[in-house]
Amino acid sequence: MFEERTYSVTEFNRMIKGYIEDNPNLKEFFLEGELSGVTYYKSGHLYFNLKDKEAQIKCVAFKYKFKRIAEDLKDGDSVKLFGDVGFYENRGDFQVLVRHIEKKNMLGDMFAKLEELKKEMEKKGYFSPLYKKPLPNYPRNIGVVTAITGAAVQDIIKTVKKRDNTINIYVYPAKVQGVGSSDEIVRGIEVLNQIPEIDMIIAGRGGGSIEDLWAFNEEKTAMAFFNSEKPIISAVGHEIDNLLTDLVADVRAATPTQAVELSVPERKRSIEGLEDRERYLNTLMKNILNKKRKELESRENNYYIKSFSKVIEEKNSVLVERERRLQQAITYYIEGKRNSLENKIQRLITLNPLKTLERGYSVVSKAGVSIKSVDDLEIGEEIDIRLNDGSISGRIEKIIKI
Repeated sequence: MFEERTYSVTEFNRMIKGYIEDNPNLKEFFLEGELSGVTYYKSGHLYFNLKDKEAQIKCVAFKYKFKRIAEDLKDGDSVKLFGDVGFYENRGDFQVLVRHIEKKNMLGDMFAKLEELKKEMEKKGYFSPLYKKPLPNYPRNIGVVTAITGAAVQDIIKTVKKRDNTINIYVYPAKVQGVGSSDEIVRGIEVLNQIPEIDMIIAGRGGGSIEDLWAFNEEKTAMAFFNSEKPIISAVGHEIDNLLTDLVADVRAATPTQAVELSVPERKRSIEGLEDRERYLNTLMKNILNKKRKELESRENNYYIKSFSKVIEEKNSVLVERERRLQQAITYYIEGKRNSLENKIQRLITLNPLKTLERGYSVVSKAGVSIKSVDDLEIGEEIDIRLNDGSISGRIEKIIKI
C-alpha cells in the first residue's frame, strides 16, 4: 500500500543536504569538462558551469586567489577540477565546491595520488599529535633548509637577528622546486640532524604555484620531516590546503617568517620579562623580610620574653614548693601506711591461738580438725589436746553436754 509522505521545503532540503554530506562518493573527487559562464567577482569568488556534450553542473570556488586558482580562466577552457558536492539549503542550490582547478595536464592525477597518500599516512598515524615534538623555549642554534638564493633564507636570517641577534643560524642550501628538489631537502634535514648543537630545524621556501611547492608534497620529503630527531617546522609560503610536510612536521608555519616568530622569542621582551620577574621576586622577598622583622621586633618587645628570667625564677620557686609539698605528702603517706601495718600486726598477734593457750586455754582437735562442739565427738574416738607447752592424745570415754 502506498504510504503518503509530506515534507516541508525546509525538511526536504535538510534531508537532501544530510544525504549529500554523508555520501563519501560526493566528497574529494575530480571532474573533467569545459568551462562556461566564467565569472570572477570582486568578493573573491569564482562562479562557472562545467559541461560536456550532454549535461552541465554549477561550480563555485570561494576565495579562489587563496586556492591559487588561475585568474585567466575563460569559457571554452578544458579543465580538470578537484572538489566536493555542496548543497545550499536555504535556496536548494546544488553545486560543486571547487578546491583546485587545472587546465588539462598531469597535475590532476598528481592531486589524486596525493589524496591517496594522505589517507594512507594518516591511517599509519604519521599525522598524530602523539609524535609532535615541542619546540625549545630558547633555541641557541637553528638549522635552515631552503634555497640559498631565495627570499625565504633572507627573511629567516633577518627575522632571527631582529628578534635575537645572539642565535646562530646553520643554512643548508637546497633546491626547493623542480627535478631533484625532494632529494636535496631530505639530505639537508639529515645533515642538520647530525650537528649536535642545533636545537631545531626550519625547512621550507617562499610562495609559488602548486607546481613550485610540490616537492613538499612528496612522500620522501614528508618522511624526512617525520623522522627528524630534532624539532622541525614546515615553513612553506602558501594559503592552499595543508601540504604533506605541514601534516607530519612538529609545527606548521604559513611562511618562513612566521616559523621564526613561532620559535624564537624576542630577546628584548625575554630580558624585560626576566627583569620584571626579578623585580617581583625582590619585592616579594622584601615584603617577607619586613614581615618577619616586625614579627621578631614584636616578640622582642613581648612582656613574657623581656621578663623571661623572672618568669623562670618564679616558676622555679613554684616547682621547689611543689616538690616540698610532694615530699611531705609522701612522708605522711608512708607514715600512715606504717602505723596501719603495725596495728594489723598487733591485731594478728592478739588473735593468734597460741596467745590464748598462754592464758591457760587448750585446743581440742580430731584428725587435725578443731572441735567446736561436743556434737562433733563420739565415745571411743581419739582426740588431740593442744596446750601452751605441748599436746596430749586421748580417747573419749564420756561426753557431757551442757
